[in-house]
Amino acid sequence: MEFDMLSHDSIWRAIDALAERHRLSPSGLARRAGLDPTSFNRSKRKSADGRDRWPSTESISKVLDATGATVEQFMALLQPGSGAMFPGRTPGIPLLGFAQAGAGGYFDDGGFPAGQGWDQIDFPVAEENRAGVYALEVQGDSMLPLYRDGDILIVDPSAQVRRGDRVVVKTQAGEVMAKVLARLTPRGIDLLSLNPEHPNRSFEMKDVEWIARILWASQ
Repeated sequence: MEFDMLSHDSIWRAIDALAERHRLSPSGLARRAGLDPTSFNRSKRKSADGRDRWPSTESISKVLDATGATVEQFMALLQPGSGAMFPGRTPGIPLLGFAQAGAGGYFDDGGFPAGQGWDQIDFPVAEENRAGVYALEVQGDSMLPLYRDGDILIVDPSAQVRRGDRVVVKTQAGEVMAKVLARLTPRGIDLLSLNPEHPNRSFEMKDVEWIARILWASQ
């Protein structure tokens, strides 16, 4: 197999494609490989003065070990048009880490993505259902055993929520959590914890900024 000359863009394209194949964000892939979670962030691909930053050969080796990909498969992803290996690709949806979700400026009052600082992830969502759908990346072990560090949750704030649904809730105090909806009334909500080591929670509706349904999660 013949390959074009390696370039900065082709190396990063291959890393992004490998992350996508495993339903991970770039930071999720870095985490799985035992690297700093920010190693593959788009903001790290250029220096402050605009110069290209390249991933180290050690980082690429760790990524191959973590995903089980061969060198030949990685090299194939360097080629233009390698996205054809992922049929049905659609424009990316917004992606944010759970640790950042509690900060102001990322959501509007209805729980829809807003402002700057979002990354992107490819995920097949029908065009008519794309508005407002976004992804949250699990960070840490607080949602074990259901969700692991690096898992991606696809969230739709416009979807109707019912008892038993897995939901993401943001409080007026800025706390963001993923729970199971046990009860929803005009006055308040009861939430069951995904992790038995963490308590169940109850809130009055005046203390809830928004609630959004989890549509899908990588496993």
